[in-house]
Amino acid sequence: MKLTRPTWPRALSTKTVLAFARLGPLGRNLPAPGTWGSLAGLLYFTVFFAAPGLSPFGLLLLNLVGIYGAVALCGEAEVRLGRRDPGEVILDEFVAMPLCFLGWLPLTEIWPRWIVLLGGFLLFRLYDILKPFGIRRLQDLPGGWGVVVDDLAAALATCVTLHAVQWLWR
Repeated sequence: MKLTRPTWPRALSTKTVLAFARLGPLGRNLPAPGTWGSLAGLLYFTVFFAAPGLSPFGLLLLNLVGIYGAVALCGEAEVRLGRRDPGEVILDEFVAMPLCFLGWLPLTEIWPRWIVLLGGFLLFRLYDILKPFGIRRLQDLPGGWGVVVDDLAAALATCVTLHAVQWLWR
């Protein structure tokens, strides 16, 4: 299967594509835009996904639409800006953050929610910056896929780490 960039964002104005990809002014006007995109993603998770009855599968399904949109918009932003994975494009961090917390409620049985959220945020930033475990190679995927999938992998590595620490803690 060949990964291609979705074409629907081509119909959008450059201003619209970049506004979504940058999360408005966050990606363009603040230092360390990836950190701000991750913080916005953490807020996104706590407002829309942290419902007590939401299963990990439900969280994943709800987030798939956002991931598809991010692939399309981040890929189009790359084209419009003429650069690979520009730092100001932070929609990828935003949509990846909820995946850090798949199955998170058992973690809150051991630690307060704020500790779990802070730990997930810090681990995600560490994995997103260092790109261990082969995550760096995912950036070579074409179009917006490389922009987004490396962040998804960092988020899943964060999730595994949080659950491994919980398992070892018990």
